[in-house]
Amino acid sequence: MARAIELAWRGWGRVQPNPLVGAVVLADGEIVGEGWHAEYGQSHAEPAAIAAAGARARGATVVCTLEPCTHQGHQPPCTEAILAAGVRRVVAAVAEPHAIAAGGAKWLRGRGVEVELGLLAGEAAAQNASFLHQVRDRSRPFVALKLATTIDGRIADANGHSRWLSGEPARAFVHWLRAGFDAVAVGGVTARADDPSLTVRGPLQPRVPPVRVVFAADGDVPSSLKLVRTAREVPTTVVTSPTVPASRLAPLEAAGVPVLRAARLADALRQLREAGMGSLLVEGGGRLAGALLAEDLVDRYYWVQSPLWLGVGAVPAVAGLPTVALADAPRWRVAERRALGDDTLLVLDRP
Repeated sequence: MARAIELAWRGWGRVQPNPLVGAVVLADGEIVGEGWHAEYGQSHAEPAAIAAAGARARGATVVCTLEPCTHQGHQPPCTEAILAAGVRRVVAAVAEPHAIAAGGAKWLRGRGVEVELGLLAGEAAAQNASFLHQVRDRSRPFVALKLATTIDGRIADANGHSRWLSGEPARAFVHWLRAGFDAVAVGGVTARADDPSLTVRGPLQPRVPPVRVVFAADGDVPSSLKLVRTAREVPTTVVTSPTVPASRLAPLEAAGVPVLRAARLADALRQLREAGMGSLLVEGGGRLAGALLAEDLVDRYYWVQSPLWLGVGAVPAVAGLPTVALADAPRWRVAERRALGDDTLLVLDRP
């Protein structure tokens, strides 16, 4: 199953809104076939692994990260491929949450195939956290917060300089990360200070480039920013307050930037979800990060920590969080820890 989870990552950025799925075929104690969902609309993981196994799939075990689907979509049901190949047993990590595709385990058991669910379910569910959220909660996107900070929790020095706080391996990781999200967001202050592109640059190019989103309550998003100047090539949306005068927003709309008005962050996220953004990666700044955390709207936190200090006068990574007693503070779950060159990545999921 660990190998199946590893294979599933190969679909990152290419399969959404479908889930990441990996599969292996075991015969006589060894892996005889491997597969993964590599591209939206193309072969699913289980049929790909069975095809790789060939005749050795008969009487074998299929190990997959998600319960095989029973749904006829762009591809035929995986359950039928499993049955036709003569597979004896299926071990799946996570039950299929989507009502249309669910029921594969029951269908296979009814035809004499042994099925077990739950092996490494936590790891597989963490891998598909965004997909699972989108199936279960359509009120807002899956929200991930990504911050690169110093050891003392700063995102820029006292002069506002933040480039480059983290090293090249960490920056490469961020481009890979962006590829798996429907939208990438920053606050208005960050947009004005850094003039970011918020595009995916690197060997992995997403099937659908993420929309860029700027949260600017005051509507101050200058037309000179790259995010606005390139909005007709890479879509950009601005979220602002209902009280901002239309005259301030007119240049944005003329440049092809849709403007959403929302009094609260929860309402803004609802509108983004309605606009088709099922997952949102927020890359700062501190006030936006603090507001999202304070309103319990963050599902995952990607923390890149760099080995340096900037001191009390530098810009804090998170601003405006209310004080919480230690006994009442929620303890987030660690999903991953690893080195990114000299930097450290810590991935946390909300309780």
